[in-house]
Amino acid sequence: MPINLLGFLGWLLLLHSFHSQLASAQDQTPPEWKTEVLTSMGQRSAHFTALSRRIWEIAEISFEEYQSSELIASELRGAGFQIQTNIGGMPTSFIASWGAGKPVIAILGEYDALPGLRQEAIPEKRPIGMLGAGHGCGHNLLGTASAFAAITAKEFMLSHSLGGTIRFYGCPAEENGSGKVHMSRAGAFKGCDIALTWHPDDRNEPGMRTTLANEGACFRFRGTAAHAARAPEKGRSALDAVMLMGHAVDMLREHVPSEARIHYYVSSGGASANIVPEFSELRLTVRHPDAPTLDAIWKRVVKCAEAGALATETTLEIEIIGALANVLPNDTLAKLSEINMRLVGGVRYTADEREFAEKIRALLPQDGLPDLNSASQVLDVQEGVTFWSTDVGDVSWQIPTGEIRAATFVPGVVPHTWQSTACAGMSIGQKGMLVAAKTIALTALDLLQQPALVEEARKSFEKRRGGRGYLSKLPADAKPQVRPRPN
Repeated sequence: MPINLLGFLGWLLLLHSFHSQLASAQDQTPPEWKTEVLTSMGQRSAHFTALSRRIWEIAEISFEEYQSSELIASELRGAGFQIQTNIGGMPTSFIASWGAGKPVIAILGEYDALPGLRQEAIPEKRPIGMLGAGHGCGHNLLGTASAFAAITAKEFMLSHSLGGTIRFYGCPAEENGSGKVHMSRAGAFKGCDIALTWHPDDRNEPGMRTTLANEGACFRFRGTAAHAARAPEKGRSALDAVMLMGHAVDMLREHVPSEARIHYYVSSGGASANIVPEFSELRLTVRHPDAPTLDAIWKRVVKCAEAGALATETTLEIEIIGALANVLPNDTLAKLSEINMRLVGGVRYTADEREFAEKIRALLPQDGLPDLNSASQVLDVQEGVTFWSTDVGDVSWQIPTGEIRAATFVPGVVPHTWQSTACAGMSIGQKGMLVAAKTIALTALDLLQQPALVEEARKSFEKRRGGRGYLSKLPADAKPQVRPRPN
């Protein structure tokens, strides 16, 4: 029989298996081993929800996640994983490994918080302290769920004498540090066959969406100080250069593709109104789902900066501080995740949780607000763009990667808000976290038991990549902005 015919028949068998499993999931008749796993996770869920709450309370920002990373690493160490720390020169990064041989399944976890989003876990805006950090992106849930899934997979492998390797990746600084890019450069993902991860959201969705590639930089202008009243003609204002650049960028927005995003803030604008500013800095990020298009937009942004410097007779320095690839979806892993997420089911609210949710939703814009009951549903696999960026994208261009979304936020709540911080610290967020943990655990165990799925995921990866390689736009000499451990 010709080899290509064998391959075609193998593909048909795999497709039939997918359809059979999906039908089984819809009928709520999972295989016995999956029922065993879900029952076990249900019995141990309280421990991990408590862990997620502890990390929520700590709320450490990028490169400062010392306590958070240690809490998760301690859980894995206690479960028998071997821990390797300080990956890529980042003290808050680690890899926890268990098992031997192929396939090697990587499960990615994050645990960094966001500055300025400290909030009580209540349905009204009530910050805790002044501009403290908060888990407005739900990474306290993300890291905990991924660790729970890795430990569950390990225990099943041990009890069923299953071969292969499970690795948990403790990934710092997703928000403002390109942590996974630095881990990649240290060779952290070499030898992995599959990567699985998830992200908090207001819906349950198997992952087939791409994200926005991005590039960010500090644009620093240096001029000449002078007395702003006595001798303004002797000054060359670095602030004027920043403002001209910002104005040029704002006009550029009209002439870029609609999927593009450009945002900035002035991080330094001078020291006093009566001194011509000799130094000013603008921090800017450009995003687009297609890397070549992003490159073209970036070149035009640089011209805006050069124009500001030229017009004000100042000098310009550009430091690239972040660059992320878009997520490369994987058809096989998305379909497999859909099967398992339907077995797990969505999030169902208690009466108290529904009251919490309704109070939160009353404060949101009402146009286009999704149905409250949508948190209990699992969406079909669908392609498209999620309009945010993540360093998971850089992993997805190196190895087949599956990323799902779980409803940790009340439907209609978006990340990076006080509302999402509140949800991440209470039972609504914790229930969504368990949906993700269970889905990832089942998906990892499917892959470990069916090598053909790993191969199909690799084929999906190669097809999506289309011969394109991966090269980070972060400069080769860029170092992680590690911060010392607080006293």
